Order: sequence, then structure tokens, then C-alpha cells
Amino acid sequence: MALGFIKKIFTFGKDTAAEPKPETEAPAAEAPVAAPAAPEPAETPAAAPSDDRDALLDAAEAANPEADYHIPEDVEPEIYPLPHDPHLPVAEAETGAEPESEAVEPEEEIAAEEPEAPVEEVVEAIAEEPIAEAGDPVLEEAVRAEPPAAEPVLPKGFAATSDAPVEAAVPEIVQPKLSWFQRLREGLARTSSQLSGQITSLFTKRKLDDDTLQDLEDLLIQADLGVETALRITDTLAAERYGKDVTGADVSRIMASEITKVLSPVAKPLELDLSHKPHVILVVGVNGTGKTTTIGKLAAKLSGAGLKVMLAAGDTFRAAAIEQLKIWAERTGSQIVSSKLGADAAGLAYEAYEQAKLKKSDVLIVDTAGRLQNKAELMAELEKIVRVLGKLDPDAPHTVLQTLDATTGQNAMNQVEIFRNVAGVTGLIMTKLDGTARGGILVGIAAKHKLPVYFIGVGEGIDDLEPFEAKDFAEAIAGVGA
Repeated sequence: MALGFIKKIFTFGKDTAAEPKPETEAPAAEAPVAAPAAPEPAETPAAAPSDDRDALLDAAEAANPEADYHIPEDVEPEIYPLPHDPHLPVAEAETGAEPESEAVEPEEEIAAEEPEAPVEEVVEAIAEEPIAEAGDPVLEEAVRAEPPAAEPVLPKGFAATSDAPVEAAVPEIVQPKLSWFQRLREGLARTSSQLSGQITSLFTKRKLDDDTLQDLEDLLIQADLGVETALRITDTLAAERYGKDVTGADVSRIMASEITKVLSPVAKPLELDLSHKPHVILVVGVNGTGKTTTIGKLAAKLSGAGLKVMLAAGDTFRAAAIEQLKIWAERTGSQIVSSKLGADAAGLAYEAYEQAKLKKSDVLIVDTAGRLQNKAELMAELEKIVRVLGKLDPDAPHTVLQTLDATTGQNAMNQVEIFRNVAGVTGLIMTKLDGTARGGILVGIAAKHKLPVYFIGVGEGIDDLEPFEAKDFAEAIAGVGA
């Protein structure tokens, strides 16, 4: 009986394997969206029951041949896979039961997480985040809580700019405006200092004799005072102090007195005949003597006195002169007549006179091109301008002013002589009486040509043109009252 029971047990597996129970397929778990799961190994089909007897069962039967227990035929045994075989199928769930989700390995859990966004999307998301404004209390609190950065310690031989001593601001010193005589004295400083030094050294511990007088005469001529003025000074000095001790102060006093006597006859105001409308003033001179600037200063004085002034840009050879005169006209409120560069200067003078007469201007000031006195063709053009104006008005030009550069010295003497013969110069204006001037030439010109000296200029400013005063000029040259 026992043997038959054991046989029934071993044949039970064969009977059940012949009638395989239909397996319910477990629904596959949903794959992660982001990354595809690693390919699962192909399912290994369940091993079919073998017809060979199991050696273990044979050993069990031999060990207990008298076993009287048996498994009922209506009970189906549960067959489990051996734990050491990873390819055997897991026991099937009951029919109709919900399949349990398979355990996910750690690697699969990492893959199943939400995928990382691309770098571009992360940057855009950061850029869209609101930035704390200056008044954000949280930001201010964080800034206050942050410890101050330690300042670096510079090595020896270096210093931080913050440690440098701060110089106190120096208050700007407003220089008081010099008087006209002070500016004149500064303008004639070169001539005055040179004369004073030489005279002082000449008469140190010496009595006035013929040799001393001759040396003094040479000094005065070298200062461009002219032979006539030098003789007057030495003759007066000899009459007063001959044979006596003479100081430099004595010589300066006598020199100032004699120069005043020479200059007083030519120190005259510029007379305007306003019965002739317009009163035509023609300004002539060599290159660089300040004609255009002088015209602007004259226009400022006349227009400031209520006169109606018109300017004529007759220097058609220099574009800068035309533009400069336009600026002066605008500054002084004067009218101006100009033409293109290279135009006929005489024709421009004609048109300017007609315009001034039509607009009832009181004064017409005509600028001319600078020319050297030794250029015959240029001097002939100047003569043409004078002739054209004379046809419009027999007395025009009513005033012919020549500008003299105080730095030119003896050359100014020749300029006056030639321009006087060509253009009929009636008066002089000396310009550029700065610290380098050799203003003594004006004394020599006055003594020789007896031409009126109307104005002198000591700078570029609009107020730096003043009427000529003989006494002030003489004392400035002689160094009296310094």
C-alpha cells in the first residue's frame, strides 16, 4: 500500500503537467516617460516536468518506506521555484486578483524620476525670477549682515590713494583789474627796464661830461627814440647837470619831460565829420599789425556811443579775416558787407559805400588786405580802393588809419613813409604794446612825420584800445613813478 501511495505521488506531477492550467498574463508596468528602461531579460519558460525520478525522492522513499500519509487527490499542491534559480517563474496570483506592481530596483527609480530640463530652459527660468530692488528689506538686511571685506595691506614702498593727504582747496585769488597806466607800463616794460638799467650803470660814480653824454645818446638811439629825441634829451641834461654828479633818477626825469614835449603835439582825438554820412575810415597796414582786431574795437566804441556803424570786409585774400570781421560785427551790433574769397577789394568798397549811404550809416570802416610796403602791385591795388571811394565822395576816405606793430622797431618808420605816400595816411594806431614791445619807435615817428597818434592797444580785449596820452606814455618809457 505504501509503495502504491508513493507511486501516486510521483505520477501526480505528470498528470498535472499534461493538463497545463492557462496562465493569466500580468499586466506590464507602465514605463517611465523620461528615459526608456533598460531592456528586461527575456522570460525563461518554466521547465517542463522531467520523466526521470528525482534522486532525493528516491532517497526519501528508501528512508521511510512505511509512511502512511498521502495527499488527497482533490488538493492541488503548490509548486514554488527554488530560491537559487533566478530564472524560474514567480508563483501566479489568484485568478481575478489585481496584479501587484513589481518591485523597482534603485537604478530604475533614478531613471523613473522627472528628467532634468535643458540648460537653456534653466537659464531662462533664472532670468525670469524677480530681482530684489534697492528698497527690499530682506536684501538690505543681508547686506548689513555680510561682514566687511578686509582691506589688503600694501607692501613697503606703496600707499593707497585713500591714505594720501588731501590738499586743501586753494581759494581762487581774483586779480584786481589793472588801470590803464599800469597796463601801459607793463606793455613798455622791456624798453623801460632796458633803459633804466643801462642809464643807472652809465652814471654810477661818474660826473656828466662829453663822453658820458655821447654814451647816453647812443643808448637812447638804440632804444628807438630817434636821433632828434636823443639830442633833445642830452642837450637838456647837459644844460642842467653838466660837470655835476648825475643819478639815474635825474636822467629818467629829464627823459620823461622831453619825450612828453615830443609826443604832446601828436596826441590828438580822432575827429569825425558826421556831416558826411557815411564818414569813411580806411584802415591800412602790413600783415600782422592787427588791422581787423582794431576795426572791431573801434566799432565797439562807436556803436557804444549810439552811432550806426557798417563794416566792409575788404581783406578778400584771407578767409579768416572775413570770418573774424563778421564776429566783430555781431558782437558790436554793426552791419557788415562782405564778398567771396578773392573778390575785387575796390568793388567791395564801392558796394559797401552804397549800402552805408542807403541805410544811413554814420560811419563806414573799410578793412584792407595786409601788404608789404615793398610790393608795388599790392600798393597799386590800395591806390585803386582810394580812387574808387574818391569817385563816390570827393573827400572820401575821410580818415586813413595805419596800424603799427610796436615790436617791429625801426621797420615801422619805413612803413609809415610809404603808406603815407600811397594811401594818404592821416593818423596812426600803435598796437601790440605788450612786454616785448619796443615802444620807443613811436617817439621817433612822431618827431619825424608829425602824424597824429589816435589810439594805442595793449591787448586783445575789447577794452584794450585807449586814446593816446603823451604824458602817460613818456613816463612809462622813462620808468618814472614806477
